[in-house]
Amino acid sequence: MSGLSETERVGFKKILSSLTTADLLSLSDTVTNKMIVVENVTEAVETILSFSKNAEELLKRKKVNRELIFKYLAKEGVAMPPNSEKHQLVRRTLDLWSSVKVDEERLLPTGSDLKDIKTDVGFDPLIMGQQFCQWFFQILNSQNPSLGQQPLDWGPQHFWPDVRLRLISRVSLEQMDELLGAELVSQRLLALTNAERLLLSPNLQPQGLKALASPHGLVLISVAGTIHRDTACLGIFENIFGLIRSPLDNSWKIKFVNLKIRGQEAVDGGDVSAPALSYTSSELLRLCN
Repeated sequence: MSGLSETERVGFKKILSSLTTADLLSLSDTVTNKMIVVENVTEAVETILSFSKNAEELLKRKKVNRELIFKYLAKEGVAMPPNSEKHQLVRRTLDLWSSVKVDEERLLPTGSDLKDIKTDVGFDPLIMGQQFCQWFFQILNSQNPSLGQQPLDWGPQHFWPDVRLRLISRVSLEQMDELLGAELVSQRLLALTNAERLLLSPNLQPQGLKALASPHGLVLISVAGTIHRDTACLGIFENIFGLIRSPLDNSWKIKFVNLKIRGQEAVDGGDVSAPALSYTSSELLRLCN
């Protein structure tokens, strides 16, 4: 999963749009050590963003040359001397992005909820929660054929082999399914967008997203959102993910998913357009133990 903030991703998309297709594919190969084969420009950009450790590393890549960064800064209204060296342009770009991290400096829950939470220095579960939700729902929604886009890389590889899915849906009647194992869980979630043609839109504002880390390495991300089919809003969802880092490749994999879906008629009043979470931080912490 990418170590880039949303601000950095948006900036890089603008910079990378000036690269030729050949250079993009070549950069994708470099960033992934040729471990991922991409089919087109969109996949190449997504792969480059997802596999770059941080913004500075990507800006320093040879293909992201001095002229590209200079032009990007000029378009963003940042004037630099024409003879600026690449390292000066890189520093200015990083400063620009860190100054507009609007939504990413949110505070974690305070008080007793934090008593058991220890994180690495510089690790902010909430920023990770935002990035994870953007990544997860983007690849899941890309499987919906009504979008007419190239599906991104969905599959059991994103889950631990013993992953558990609990799916509770309340439309006319309440129904609960429990599934175990990466293949089954991945197929059931895929069916939501691919077969049922649903689109899940997460609310990444403070009232719609919570994230906590346990001392044992489990990160809990809880997100609320709306469910759509074509132009119709069908209802809302709440999803809790448990993530654990894999020591083999240092990537995060999904350990469990608790997904609650409520149809429009089962929603009691409230703002359907930006649903808020009903879980408290204490309830999430209990799931850690």
